[in-house]
Amino acid sequence: MSYKVLIPQDIAAEGKEYLLERGYEIKMGSGITEADLMRDVADCDAILLRMAKISQAVLEAGKHLRVVARHGAGYNNVDIQAANELGIWVTNAPDSTTNTVAEFTIGAILAAAKRTFLLNKALKEGDFYFRNSHKGVDLYQKTLGIIGLGRIGREVARKASLAFDMRVIAYAPHAAKETVPYYVTLVDWEQMFQESDFISLHIPLNEETNGIVGSREFDMMKDTSYLINCARGEVVREADLIEALEQNKIAGVFTDVLEQEPPARENPLLTMENAVVTPHMASNTKECMIKMAVQAASQIDLVLSGRTPDWPVNDPVIRE
Repeated sequence: MSYKVLIPQDIAAEGKEYLLERGYEIKMGSGITEADLMRDVADCDAILLRMAKISQAVLEAGKHLRVVARHGAGYNNVDIQAANELGIWVTNAPDSTTNTVAEFTIGAILAAAKRTFLLNKALKEGDFYFRNSHKGVDLYQKTLGIIGLGRIGREVARKASLAFDMRVIAYAPHAAKETVPYYVTLVDWEQMFQESDFISLHIPLNEETNGIVGSREFDMMKDTSYLINCARGEVVREADLIEALEQNKIAGVFTDVLEQEPPARENPLLTMENAVVTPHMASNTKECMIKMAVQAASQIDLVLSGRTPDWPVNDPVIRE
């Protein structure tokens, strides 16, 4: 019997080859609206998922569906509760993005510190001497605060400490002490915002973290500090962030994610001098795209072969 895998948005060729070599049939999706997904999934056994939203209605439409394999680490675009009840595995690829996103985050910290994007814009507009009134800062011995000490957070900490000799503090209340590197000091929430020169977010989006950073946190930050967000847009209250930037409560933000993606053209963050915005691209490298595609495909193969996936994010009631 040939199992069919729905791929709503295209992935690296290596991921598709992995499935084809193992005898699976691939069905490329016709779109990513709920109606498109419900129609496309009807005869499929698995979904290899990127950014499309998999609702309860989509899961219910997949009468043969046994696994939704997320292309990357996050899985907030899948209705996990519904998947549990319907006996559908949901998996992710938790280590596929670690180094790539950590590298991007370090680049974001450097860009914020050196004001690279702002100075580049000024130079292209003919103002070479704009640099005289917009000096950057060094990272050496500055304090980097990391919120969330998972795979990516730990890798950012390692690179920042060992490469740039930064002091690294972290807020990670659920971290086991043996997993905390020697060069990281755990702190409480208030100390994180009061002491950091740069704060980098590395937390998943869930009920606990939705809007966790807002006006209270910006009021605690130094007016010389920067916020870096390569996690999810919704963990920061965007209206509060814009207000903090307008009032110069913080020096700036580098965010790869927004509450609404793509953003509305009138979003103030797109035109503010002290904000750098990139289009959710931290994991968008050739190497990372291959790794995410292949790792997601491997989880589909495990489930459809009757085995337990390596990286489950739920505990489904398996259909008989």
